[in-house]
Amino acid sequence: MTFHNRYGITLAADLYEPKDAQGRLPAIAVCGPFGAVKEQDSGLYAQTMAERGFLTIAFDPSYTGESGGTPRYMASPDINTEDFMAAVDFLSVQDNVDPERIGIIGICGWGGMALNAAALDTRIKATVASTMYDMTRVNANGYFDSEDSEEARYEKRKALCAQRIADYKSGTYALGGGVVDPLPEDAPFFVKDYYDYYKTPRGYHPRSLNSNGGWNVTGCQSFLNMPILQYSQEIRNAVLIVHGEKAHSCYFSRDAFAKLTGDNKELMIIPGAVHTDLYDRTDIIPFDKLESFFETYLH
Repeated sequence: MTFHNRYGITLAADLYEPKDAQGRLPAIAVCGPFGAVKEQDSGLYAQTMAERGFLTIAFDPSYTGESGGTPRYMASPDINTEDFMAAVDFLSVQDNVDPERIGIIGICGWGGMALNAAALDTRIKATVASTMYDMTRVNANGYFDSEDSEEARYEKRKALCAQRIADYKSGTYALGGGVVDPLPEDAPFFVKDYYDYYKTPRGYHPRSLNSNGGWNVTGCQSFLNMPILQYSQEIRNAVLIVHGEKAHSCYFSRDAFAKLTGDNKELMIIPGAVHTDLYDRTDIIPFDKLESFFETYLH
């Protein structure tokens, strides 16, 4: 199935319906991780939540997977937030969906997008951000904020602008490369963690950017100047942030949660879990908690 966003881009999605469901149902739109496709983690989340009584869709973002948009392999904090809002548009007009009971789940980089969408879209009643990345922060500051200086950002901008000229001259867009392969022996643990998922039968998919050629080198340039969590403290509806205790990325969730306000916000840290454990480890992903959270706030 497909739907479209306000930029005229057709988005591909897989629909999951609860067995023997009747009447108007609570619904959840799911996306992520950043650089993945709907047949990977978002499909697992959507299918599992449908088994628990919710109508769900897992969709590919603009410019990736089976969704439209050219040039391919581009990302945008604006357009990708719009993708979530377009999913809410679609769900709101379905005969078997209650438009007052719609939630979203964002995984990895789409966890940050989900929070941005929740801050903008008052129709979203409940949001889950799982193993969250703030893609604007990591693009601007590097991993672990190790490049958080004006000079470092200037050098990034300079290199990206040079690449734009090279792309314009060649008429093509250079790819940045997905998860490193072969894996260096001295790779940091989080790189090994990504490799274990994206480059092995565990999670490999032929349309996944992370499993293959990655984003365009210039594909995420706009993230450098656009903090997506600027107004997250104004989210009035419910938010659940879930992260692994041992994940290299856990600081994104802890800092994002610290900015939220209201007694309907919760941070859940999974003991011992690393980043990709919340991609596909059904023994670790707290689906019981997700079910009770959405039952409470999509009642």
